[in-house]
Amino acid sequence: MRSVRARAALGATLVVAVALIGAGLAVLLVLRANLIDQADLQAEVAAREVAGALATGTPYEDVELDDDEDHPVQVTDEEDRVVLVSKDLRAVTGTGATGVTPVPSASAGATPPPDDDDDDGDDDQDDDRSRPGRGEVSSDDPDFSDGTATVDRTTADYRFAAVEATTPDGVTLTVYAGAPLAAEQEAVNTVRGAMLTGLPVLLVVVAGVTWLVTRRALRPVEGIRQEMAAITASEDLARRVPEPDSRDEIAALARTTNETLTVLEASVERQRRFVADASHELRSPIASLRTQLEVAEAHPELLDLPGAVADTVRLQVLAADLLLLARLDAGEKPGGGTVELGALVREEVSQRTGDRIAVAVEVPEGGAFEVNGSRGQLSRVIGNLLDNAQRHAEGSVAVSVAADGRGVRVEVRDDGAGVPEDERERIFERFVRLDDARSRDDGGAGLGLAIARDVAARHGGTLTVHRADEGGAAFRLWLPHPA
Repeated sequence: MRSVRARAALGATLVVAVALIGAGLAVLLVLRANLIDQADLQAEVAAREVAGALATGTPYEDVELDDDEDHPVQVTDEEDRVVLVSKDLRAVTGTGATGVTPVPSASAGATPPPDDDDDDGDDDQDDDRSRPGRGEVSSDDPDFSDGTATVDRTTADYRFAAVEATTPDGVTLTVYAGAPLAAEQEAVNTVRGAMLTGLPVLLVVVAGVTWLVTRRALRPVEGIRQEMAAITASEDLARRVPEPDSRDEIAALARTTNETLTVLEASVERQRRFVADASHELRSPIASLRTQLEVAEAHPELLDLPGAVADTVRLQVLAADLLLLARLDAGEKPGGGTVELGALVREEVSQRTGDRIAVAVEVPEGGAFEVNGSRGQLSRVIGNLLDNAQRHAEGSVAVSVAADGRGVRVEVRDDGAGVPEDERERIFERFVRLDDARSRDDGGAGLGLAIARDVAARHGGTLTVHRADEGGAAFRLWLPHPA
């Protein structure tokens, strides 16, 4: 049962089985109820015919009864004594009495003796009194019961209807007339047998069809699994899983898998390029520092101490940048504290005492420029943007803070050459420098803008570059207000 096909086939079979059993029981109950209603009607009609005859005063021996086997009749009086039964009725159950032998009783329809006393001499009134009266048949719904009757040595099940009738003599009789249930039992048994025979066959068909359909539907999954196993074994992320032509969930799974492989391939390639670029960037200052130390060892008087310190600082900065990128790539979340960007910008600018160009700060007084995030990382972003502006500016660098919709915008501008429009996204890639003619010492390692954008994205913001009014570049950092 570890197979999806087996579980699907079993589940579908169980569901269909429960549905069919429920539907079959409902059909049998409805069929039986309809057939019993028909038997009730037949029994009631037969009982009312006999009750009507008795109500008109017909003597017991003159009452015409239907076919004894189809509608056996038993009539009892008020004391549950049998006064009339069908011919050849040998035994009966389910009625008011089990007897089948009538007891001696005055016949129905007897005329009461005339009244000899005639005080007023009214012959008409005497004639009315001597005329037989007329009984009645109860109009209430009859009572129904199940029972058996043995007619001429044949015992069968019947549905009995009990109808009360009052004779002209004022005697209350109960007429029990039965209708056979053989047709109902035969019909129910036939339908039940057909269901019991067809249900297993239908369930086998459902299980087989479900198995085949599931197998066909899951066939592309096996192809995807095999290709993923091959990709894992070969470590070749350039391979892709086959995508079926169908537009179902399996095709969507294959497309999503290929998209994941594409992202994974790009991520691995990015990591490889990052390691290669980092190694290349580290090689130069390390080689320079080693050369200076070796020269100093051989000729102490030739030691370039400022150059060694500069190379060491560059190594320190580069290592810090690489460590921060590694933490960002690992999914490090920024802190949940509140940072006031206006104050942060003023503080960052005040600490930059060695800049070749003084930075103009434009922060409105009394403004609320709070955002959520890491104060250290946001300070690093502003510092990187100012470093970039200092490298490219010719005579002016400015930074401004302003409210922008549901967030805060920090803009760093310079009056340098600006960034070509087709390079405005590329400059945010790692180890990318557009000023290749500059030395690596002056141009940096090409990580500052990449770090700034990654930090902005981790804080739910954006970092873009535009053309400044001064003609140079304008870097716009947007961060949302605290939720």
